[in-house]
Parts: sequence; C-alpha cells; structure tokens
Amino acid sequence: MKPKFIDRSTHLYKSINVEEHCYPHFLKVWHYHAEIELVSIVASSGTRFIGDSIKKFQPDDLILIGEHVPHLWLNDHAYFRKSSTLEARALVVHFDRNFAGTDFFQIPEMKSVNDLLVRASYGIEFQGSIKTKIRQRLHKMLEMDNFQRVMELINILKSLSAADTCQPLCSPGFINAFGKGENKRMDIVYEYIIDNFKEEISLDKIASLTNMNKSSFCRYFRKVHNKTLTLYINEFRIGYACKLLLERQFNISEICFESGFKNISNFNRQFKEIMGLSPSGYRNKYAAIV
Repeated sequence: MKPKFIDRSTHLYKSINVEEHCYPHFLKVWHYHAEIELVSIVASSGTRFIGDSIKKFQPDDLILIGEHVPHLWLNDHAYFRKSSTLEARALVVHFDRNFAGTDFFQIPEMKSVNDLLVRASYGIEFQGSIKTKIRQRLHKMLEMDNFQRVMELINILKSLSAADTCQPLCSPGFINAFGKGENKRMDIVYEYIIDNFKEEISLDKIASLTNMNKSSFCRYFRKVHNKTLTLYINEFRIGYACKLLLERQFNISEICFESGFKNISNFNRQFKEIMGLSPSGYRNKYAAIV
C-alpha cells in the first residue's frame, strides 16, 4: 500500500492556506503532500494514521505534520452510515516551509521555529492548554487578510515551538531521510544507525564515534532522547519494519531479518511492545483503511 501524493500547489495560490473543513466524514485517503500541515480537530472521532503511528483522535487534538509524511484521519464507522447526521470538522493550515522566504527561519531569532519545523518531519502531537488557544487563533485566521495570516502563522509557530507538552509521532525508522539538527555529535550517531541498523550495532562502536566512553555516552543519549540507545535502535528497526509491512513486498519472516532482527520471536515481541499489536495485526489494520 503506497500513500497517494496530493498536489496542493493549485490550492496554495497564497503563501499559506487556511480552511475550515466540515464534512460528513474526513477524506478516506492515505496521502501525503509537499506542504507542512497544522490541524486542529473541532469535532468528530476515529483513528489517526501518521507515518507508522496509529492512535485514536478526538475533538481538540492539535497535530503538526511535516512535508511528505503520509497521514489519514479515519472516522469511526458511525460517520459512514447513510442515516448519520454526524459532522467531521477541523481547522487546517497548509504552508510551504519557505512561505516567509528561503532563509527566514535560519536567522537566530527564528531558531526555535526552525527546530520545530525539523521535528515536524516526524509529526508532532501537542497536549495541554495550548490546544484550545491555538484552535481559537486558527479560527480567527479565517477572517484575516493575507498579510495578517502570514504574521499570525509566524506567531503561532513561535508559540508551538515553546510548548513543552508535545511528543513526536513517527518512529525514525519510518522516515526515509533524517533532518539535520544542530547536534553534530548526534548526527554522526544517527547516520551510523541508518547505515548499519540491519546489522549488529555495538555500544563500543557508537560511543567511539562521539569520542566518549560507554557510560558517558549512555547518560548523554538518555538525556537527549529520554530513552536508552537499545530502545532507540529497536524503535528505528520497528519503524522500518512498519514501512515494509505497508508496502507488502515481503512476508513477515523476511521483514524480520530485513529490519535487523535475528529471530522472529524477538521481532514479534519487540513489535508488540512498541506498536501495541502484532506485525500481522498492524498490516491488517492498515489494509482496512483503503
């Protein structure tokens, strides 16, 4: 199953596009596009698919999705009944990363916003009171002129960049390319994992890449990612496995070894712990959306 590319260039006749969607149910298409998307769910519920993340969604959810990240909001079955009077409503902003100019977010004052847009390549879910505040601001944007919308979007992104109650959605293994961050020491580690995740990865080798001893590196890695290196690598491998499961070119045993696991029992156990369901259950759940 490959996501469908949606060309929004014909819709983005302005630097940014702000819309209030109101349908019997959301678009039932697993898709991606070149624009960054900010979504505030106003009404409706169902299952949200963003990369390899599968979660329930509900009113007040606030999500930022980076360029080319496949996604879908699949409403509950009740929304598809002929007799249904339910509504699926959302406030949605689509914008090009360079809507304010090619180098605008590279200036020092915009560093936090630039970091936010880099993190958006994994999808970001926001929690707490900021969700309601941003929804109210997005609603006001509908009545603004083009200049006001540009300025308000910059302010909204700045507010989101300061949010401390947010979490990434996609695993790094699902995303084909890494966005480069400010941490050059960790970039070396990421590149090594990308190049070698199908093989055995030793802590000694990883630590040596950063010129740190094993204990210091483990503490540093946990501080940066709030998880151990072992868990990070397993999540990376499982994310890659999810990608292969969706493409349906290999059976589950083949995917196990393609993803860097040495035996099927460990693969199944790690997959269940990280994704909350078995590899076959994950594949079947996604198959049901198209």
